[in-house]
Amino acid sequence: MSVDLGQRRRLEPDARREQILSVAVRLFGERGYADVATGDVARGAGVARGLVNHYFGTKKELYLEVIRVMLTVPEAALTQLPPADDLSTRADAIASWFLDVVSRHSTSWLGAITAGGMAGDTDVDRVIAEAIDVAADRVLTAVGLPGGSRAQHAMARSYVGLATSTAREWLQRGELTRAQVHKLLTATLLTMVDQVFPDA
Repeated sequence: MSVDLGQRRRLEPDARREQILSVAVRLFGERGYADVATGDVARGAGVARGLVNHYFGTKKELYLEVIRVMLTVPEAALTQLPPADDLSTRADAIASWFLDVVSRHSTSWLGAITAGGMAGDTDVDRVIAEAIDVAADRVLTAVGLPGGSRAQHAMARSYVGLATSTAREWLQRGELTRAQVHKLLTATLLTMVDQVFPDA
């Protein structure tokens, strides 16, 4: 019983941190960086403002964490994919996972990729670049090329850029449908694996 209580105490701060982060993701996505104060986040999460600072530091540090969370592909996403020997189904699942995530959090995701009014800030640009690198690593791992060469990694970053751009065409501009984006991302990834990555 004492073990259970100890686990609850350890989990409670994590749950509170996640609650604050969830509110921050929503607010920064809706309003952008300049129009959100840490007090707004605290009120939305039902906590004292000091707790926001305790978990995340400054408003900018909180915002950087929001961008990191919205743009970084979690390693756990790879475990949900079909077996690696069925690359066509796997590529389809990769595109579906990405489009599900960005559509579910479209406002926040669009705010994150456009840096919410903070474009050009060194720290923001660094976090976005790190998220792109992680996404490229995940793409290579998903298609059976963990690590990959420098050229393959650069190509995978380019694929991430394509995914971001086409998702914006769908979500923000309405120029493409989800089905069109899905087909483009799946076909492009399969072509890269078949014809481009082997020579890189």
